[in-house]
Amino acid sequence: MFNTTISYTIEVIQEEARQLVKKGILSRQQPIYTLCQYIPAREWMNVEFELEQNEYLLRDRICDLLGREDWNDD
Repeated sequence: MFNTTISYTIEVIQEEARQLVKKGILSRQQPIYTLCQYIPAREWMNVEFELEQNEYLLRDRICDLLGREDWNDD
């Protein structure tokens, strides 16, 4: 049996959230805990731990997790 477990670093979590927002599945204003619907339940504890280590609360908004996004200067 293959181990398909993803290592959920903060960068992986941010990218996962960014893709869900880009596809219109999630809103930047939703709380971070809404990500749990799109991450396997067995992995969610690891995600929560990583978020906590990086000082994010589950009630924080996804836009806080995404942080600064690059914009083209005028």
